[in-house]
Amino acid sequence: MMAENNNRVRAPRRKTSSAVLNALVHIATFLTIAVLVVIVGYILVMGIPALNPDLFALEYNSENVSMLPSLVDTLLAVLLTLVIAVPLGVMAAIFLVEYTTRGSKFVKVVRITAETLAGIPSIVYGLFGMLFFVTFLGWGLSLLSGCLTLAIMVLPTIMRTTEEALRAVPDSYREGSFGLGAGRLRTVLSVVLPPAMPGILGGIILSIGRIVGESAALIFTAGTVAAIPMGVFDSVRTMSVHMYVLSCEGLHIDATYATAVVLMVIVVLINALASFAAKRIAKNG
Repeated sequence: MMAENNNRVRAPRRKTSSAVLNALVHIATFLTIAVLVVIVGYILVMGIPALNPDLFALEYNSENVSMLPSLVDTLLAVLLTLVIAVPLGVMAAIFLVEYTTRGSKFVKVVRITAETLAGIPSIVYGLFGMLFFVTFLGWGLSLLSGCLTLAIMVLPTIMRTTEEALRAVPDSYREGSFGLGAGRLRTVLSVVLPPAMPGILGGIILSIGRIVGESAALIFTAGTVAAIPMGVFDSVRTMSVHMYVLSCEGLHIDATYATAVVLMVIVVLINALASFAAKRIAKNG
């Protein structure tokens, strides 16, 4: 009897707690969506009217403040950074998951180090890139210096997401492949990587977002020259740096908002394409 009475007393409390938590979740969701809508809406309202053909001129000058060179520089920075960081991050994750003993001290040390590197402010990476790539190696303010700095920044993200994606693949896949006589390398390439590819692409999407939105580190390593580079040792200006320079000058605020609109559209398109590719890979796998 006592147990039944206690259950009857606790039931209304549980219902009340559930209702409160449900309300808090809905409120948090509404606030998050509202903030996102306000930010995106403000950028669109301020930036779309400022879009004009002069902003897409082939050459930048103080009159047209064209964003086209910065757009090309941003795409080049994304491609070069991913070419450097993705193979290193994916191979490092494969080594930690497939070629080391799970739970070993070495894996724990590498994991803690990667998590620590992921939390370092970007300005610190920028100072390191300036001291090492720009000054010590003598590469100057260049596309290569900036991309190597960005590669170091996004490497922990790619490595950790790839590691989690590989660990999510059931061990029965590996055991079945080994049972059929396949070696470890063939098992990793043919059996483990295909189902883990959506998770790996998720890490790449996060890395692209950080590359596109980075400005502090690139100011110290890539420079602010708004021109299409002829080589990897030429200085460049990405769109985020372009926005920063225009806002600091205070003479072309409208062009700053227009650049923000284009940058936002590019990020959305890249994320949409990557998500579509991840879904197709998961479906075919």
